[in-house]
Amino acid sequence: MNEVKVKIINMSRHELPAYATVDSAGMDVRANLDSAVTLKPLERKLIPTGLKVELPSGYEMQIRPRSGLALKHGITLVNTPGTIDADYRGEIGVILINLSDKEFVVNDGERIAQMVVAPYTRVAWESAESISDTERGEGGFGHTGV
Repeated sequence: MNEVKVKIINMSRHELPAYATVDSAGMDVRANLDSAVTLKPLERKLIPTGLKVELPSGYEMQIRPRSGLALKHGITLVNTPGTIDADYRGEIGVILINLSDKEFVVNDGERIAQMVVAPYTRVAWESAESISDTERGEGGFGHTGV
């Protein structure tokens, strides 16, 4: 397993994100709030984390929903996964949305999302007149009948 050094500024009152287990891919991210935030049903809000990072070139950070919040409370992310690019230097924010029929209160220090840091590949487009055929072909969006 690879380990990459990432500079981080923690402006919050909370500990740094950390892996929960040896094989965890993501680290929980906490809300950094002066006061609790209430999300009404179908409402979305940008929740600050108090974190700024300097990712190495060739890496991205994805912000993903926490499965427990989604299952138990209907709380997820609007743009999932959210991508933090290596050249972004601002505070990381998480856009939460309440898909339930009940209000949900986000408290300071609450685990609201998870972050995964991973390398990425850039493409060089090559214009073409045709592309190879496959067994699947142009089938998509439920074409297998499942």
